[in-house]
Amino acid sequence: MPRGKRKPTWDAGQIHALRAHLKLTQDELAEELGTRQQTISEWETGQYQPRGTSTRLLTLIAERAGFAYETSATVREPELSDKAGEVGAGGGPPSPE
Repeated sequence: MPRGKRKPTWDAGQIHALRAHLKLTQDELAEELGTRQQTISEWETGQYQPRGTSTRLLTLIAERAGFAYETSATVREPELSDKAGEVGAGGGPPSPE
């Protein structure tokens, strides 16, 4: 993968939506990915997130099926602005005066 390319991010909702888009059961998707049904369930409940080869396979399947997914740059933007010093309501202890 060329440097600078955005990496796909697969969260529980996106994995479930992809599976629904494909009209597959957890067991059928697991077979397509070469993993266990329990792994698909753990991803869809947010207990774990796919990584490595599983992420790449989900991305390839999604692209071939015409399914839109997010990239990490899209997902991480709010985190970057939070670290830049923006303070949200109730985001920390009161400042001493």
